This record gives sequence, C-alpha cells and structure tokens, in this order.
Amino acid sequence: MSLNNAFYKKLKRHAIPLEDLLEDERLFRTIPVDWQIVVADVAQSTQAVKDGLHHQVNLAATGCVIAVQNKLKSLNKESMVPYFFGGDGATFILPDTFLKEIMEVLENYRLHVKKNMRLNLRIGSVSIAAIFKDQRSIKIAKFGVNAFLTVPIVLGNGLKYAERIIKATFDDQNTDSEKFDTPNLEGMECRWDEVAPPRSQEKIICLLVDCSEEEWQSKIYASIVSKINHTFGDFEERQPISIGKLKIDSTVKKIKREMYARIGKYNFAYLIKHWMINNFSSVYFKFFNEGKEYLQKISDLSYTLMIDGTLNSVISGTQEEIDDLILFLDELESQNKIKYGIHTTYASIMSCYVEDRNKKHIHFVDGTEGGFTTAAVMYKAKMA
Repeated sequence: MSLNNAFYKKLKRHAIPLEDLLEDERLFRTIPVDWQIVVADVAQSTQAVKDGLHHQVNLAATGCVIAVQNKLKSLNKESMVPYFFGGDGATFILPDTFLKEIMEVLENYRLHVKKNMRLNLRIGSVSIAAIFKDQRSIKIAKFGVNAFLTVPIVLGNGLKYAERIIKATFDDQNTDSEKFDTPNLEGMECRWDEVAPPRSQEKIICLLVDCSEEEWQSKIYASIVSKINHTFGDFEERQPISIGKLKIDSTVKKIKREMYARIGKYNFAYLIKHWMINNFSSVYFKFFNEGKEYLQKISDLSYTLMIDGTLNSVISGTQEEIDDLILFLDELESQNKIKYGIHTTYASIMSCYVEDRNKKHIHFVDGTEGGFTTAAVMYKAKMA
C-alpha cells in the first residue's frame, strides 16, 4: 500500500473529549491532494419519506456503504477510507487509485436501487485538488468514540461543496441499462424492529447543524458538543440504542424489504432461511455467549455522530432537555453563527453491516418518521 493510500489508516486515533479535539486544529490533517470525494445520495428523499419509503431510503444509503466497503476489501484488504452515513446517502474520501473501481460499483448499485427499490441515486466524484483550487478547505481527524468505535471528523466546507456540485451536475440520461450485476451486499442486515428510547420519558432527536464559516466551525461545534454533553450526558448516557429495547422483527414484510434491497428479487429460499435465522436469533442472543457479546457491542458500535463539515447526531433525551438545547441553538442562530434542523420522534431505526459478529460490525442509526431527512427539511427552509 502506497504512503498516500495509507493516509487515513495511519492517522492517530484521538481518545480525548470531542470538544477538545474540535478546538485543537493542530490535531487535524490535510487530506492528500490526489484523493477523491465520492458522494451517493437518494434524490427526492423528502418525497420518498412522505410516500412511506423511509426504511427503503435508509437501506439504500446503507447499501452504498456496504457495496463500497466490500469492493475495497477485494481491492486491498488493508485499505481503510473514511465515510459518512447520512440517512439518505453516504460520502467517501478515498485515494485516486480506487476511484474507477468504486464508481463502477456505485453505478452498478445505482441501477440495482432504481430497478428494485424504485429510488434514484445520484452519484459522482470531486477531487481534493478541485476543492483546494476553489478555496475550500477540508481537514480530518480520527475520533475514538469509545473502546470499539472510531469515526472520522472533518472540518471545512469541502465535503458540502463537493456534494452540491454532484447533486447539481448529475445526469442519469442514457444510463438506465437493465443490464447490471447483483451488487455484493454481503453483510447487510436489517433485522431490528424500531428501537424505543432507553427510558420511557425520552424521545429520539435527529439534529443537523451547519456552521458555514470555516474559521468558526471548530469553536462553534465544540460549544454545541459541550452543551449536548451537559444537557443529555456523555455518549453512553444519551445513546439512543439500548440492549433492553432491541427486538427482532421477523415479519415477512421486514425480510422481503431486506431481500429486495440485497439481492433484488423474490427468492423463497432466502425468505425461509432468514425467517428461521431471525426467529432463532432471540435464542442465540439470550443463551449463547457469542450472541450476548454481539448484543452488548451493538450500542457501542452504533453510528450516532457525524461531523463532515456539518454536525449530525442522534440523541435520546427528555422534552425538557430538548427544549434547553433548542434555546441554545436558537441563540447561536440569532447571531448568524449556525443554521440548524431538528426532528423529534418516538423511536430509532437501525440497519447494519456485519462483517464479523465478533469484532467487525457497524450499526447505522436514524430516527423514525423521516429522521435526518425530516430534520433537513427544517434546515433547508431556513436556507431558502
């Protein structure tokens, strides 16, 4: 693996309070100029959610991550690239040497999603060189959320700029071929029912905050993280996913949704196999040590924080805590320091990428009733 290809893998992991990391820009590194930003985004996701397709939108976004990660493993098992899951899409930062193969995978996956999930993905790439040329910045650090989970943290408007370009310029004319390979979505699972908050008086909050001034981002986001910690507690205390609220959804409807998202067709053997797996899972998680350990790590490995130039988080809290946070955010917004969107709902939804039940599994969390997509509606209305 070349030095530049190993850039992200070799970054130091910072196991310090997130607000301390954000406030010390010396801990961030500039991404190599020969890397690329790749974006996959569900078009008209707001309307899809209104049409009752929130679970499908979430699965389509999850599949982007899985398809890319599986391809990267086949190209180089030692490769490691940062990615960001956003509820209705995903963003990757990767070496130029992987770009051609990854874009082919995403184009194939785009056709799969269009045919089998009736959703339209916009995909594209922008080089880091182009970001710098247009005077946008992008710096990255690794943050250790806990002993098991590490996530990338990005400051600067580079990713947001790339996403705007890709959304504005994507054209799927003459690319609607019926011929495509079934994508490699090995490891995709969506067996969990909607997950109620850990405590009965709590709600689930999907928060999206944008500070457009690059020079303010580190301090503004640090202050918001500090406020969240003070109001809702640390990561563990405000974690929306708790073991006691996890329930398997073994309904045929749930399995069929996963089946079409994963293999793109009706398969009776798949249906029966996964119905049996789901029904056995409750026994596995209750009585087998491996199952208990896997269940224990789900909360630790739940992806509930994303800072990619904007701050996004899924939080569990009371209405009183939510109101306190909103007052704080309103004050920042009145000072023209941020724009934000927030969505409060009754439960989380979770989709999973399980490479290895012992160590390598990640769980993507969003809220019900539209989650981040609904929060974005509020945010976009303020930007209009």
